Amino acid sequence: MKPQHLALMLLCQLLWGVNFVAAKIGLQHFQPLFFVALRFSLVALLLLPFVGLPRRKLKQLIPLSMTMGVMHFSLIFTGMRYLDAATSSIAVQLQVPFAAILAAFFFKEKLGWRRITGMLVAFAGVVLIAGEPRFVGNLWPLLSVIGAALVWATANVQVKALGDEFDAVQLNGYIAILAAPQLLIVSYLLEGNQWPSVVDVHWMGWAALLFQSVVVAIFSYWIWYNMMRRYPVNQVMPFTLLLPMIGVYSGHLFLDEVVTWQMLLGGLATLAGVAIVVIRRPAVVAPSTKTGI
Repeated sequence: MKPQHLALMLLCQLLWGVNFVAAKIGLQHFQPLFFVALRFSLVALLLLPFVGLPRRKLKQLIPLSMTMGVMHFSLIFTGMRYLDAATSSIAVQLQVPFAAILAAFFFKEKLGWRRITGMLVAFAGVVLIAGEPRFVGNLWPLLSVIGAALVWATANVQVKALGDEFDAVQLNGYIAILAAPQLLIVSYLLEGNQWPSVVDVHWMGWAALLFQSVVVAIFSYWIWYNMMRRYPVNQVMPFTLLLPMIGVYSGHLFLDEVVTWQMLLGGLATLAGVAIVVIRRPAVVAPSTKTGI
């Protein structure tokens, strides 16, 4: 990999890792579903001139916008409102073993004992974190993030079923265009009318929204998709193993989050398990949907 491309890949992972902190800041100023709705609305407005309105394969795109756009982001942002950025960045990595399991079920991919071992180690790591005293009687935020990981893996199957009909930028744009109105409706039904409150939102809330929409959803994905086109999957995918480490460190650095021994040990186990799955069979993670949040 050329030095400039290596630098871009490291920058991409840095942005994805810090994005967990940006999400936490945004969720301090917005209701979670409304925050997600604004995020997708802004992405849709920015990408619409480049991708246009979706006209083909709407029967596949609309369900995909519901899973990847509405369900995945609603679950992860709702969980993160009550969960620290460090734990979120670790737990969401279960999307990789979930994707491998679903790929074996729907596409008959062989798992092999090494990847099965990796999955068990990854799940054991999250179980260790879930055993912390702070989760006693209040496990649902962590389960919400894990549920988001499972939904992401399900969306992975939908993306593979689409084939090569759309490039990655088109697909992200179409998901945003279709998901934004759905999220605005869901937010209104579950959180009430949030529009009057936007005038009182602190500038840090808007900065977090812009970071998520412009820097992460558009710029970082531009880097990722270009690198995926230039290099083999097994050369690019291992970079994603940096994401949880950056997420944990940035949560501690910017939000003063406490890193416990259980979080550290569970995080290392999850990272090791995910590493086995990624290195043994990186193709189970679809490049068109790979993301933290």
